[in-house]
Amino acid sequence: MTSEYRFNAVVWRWAAQTATWMFVTVPDDLSDQIDDAHTGMRAGFGSVKVRVRIGDSDWTTSIFPSREQGGFILPVKKAVRVAQGLGEGSTAAVVLTTLV
Repeated sequence: MTSEYRFNAVVWRWAAQTATWMFVTVPDDLSDQIDDAHTGMRAGFGSVKVRVRIGDSDWTTSIFPSREQGGFILPVKKAVRVAQGLGEGSTAAVVLTTLV
């Protein structure tokens, strides 16, 4: 089932890593909707395949459940952050489409 979700989220750094892994958190209500819609259709680590657009950057990745964040988290790769001028603490306008 393919569904589109739009939200704004703050870019944050994964504290457990020394490398620069940056994420945004999918809001709780949208995480719940995605969780309900994709029960039994997830890949490794409970991930859901998605297509993402931030600004004019468009890519395919996966979102992952996070106990610490309380919902799904979306990795934002460096090329996207650079192209869209995003840093830690920036707010990103996200369009996320599930691909399962």
